[in-house]
Amino acid sequence: MNGGCIVGAGIDLVENARIREMLDKWGTRFRDKVFLPEEQAYCESKACPCDHYAGRFAVKEAVSKAFGTGMGPSIGWLDIEVVRNTVTGAPSVRLSEKGRTMADSMEISEVLVSLSHTRTHTVAHALLVSNGKPCSAERSPP
Repeated sequence: MNGGCIVGAGIDLVENARIREMLDKWGTRFRDKVFLPEEQAYCESKACPCDHYAGRFAVKEAVSKAFGTGMGPSIGWLDIEVVRNTVTGAPSVRLSEKGRTMADSMEISEVLVSLSHTRTHTVAHALLVSNGKPCSAERSPP
């Protein structure tokens, strides 16, 4: 982040057991509705996939809240992909064309995320950074 202004913040707390229940009840239907194939492959490669699904779920929710819209017509589950930084291993996001268009319209230059787990919960935080708007400018959701 180089001199940008924070124009949106979002946070989400997930009970890992809730995601485990969704995976058990809905299986592929739930995974395909919420997670892209690469995210599913990553989670399924882990010893406890449900904890990693919970992390990705929390990040997606936090990002949608940072945009001020939540999940819905403006931005959906598959418009936010949680990826790992290839250098640091830290989580980051890649937006779909629809998500990128919304970010561009808000002059968002960067989406920063942080993620943490315990045995029972996962929390994610997202910040939207703008290099185009003055720091004092008020923002309206799209």
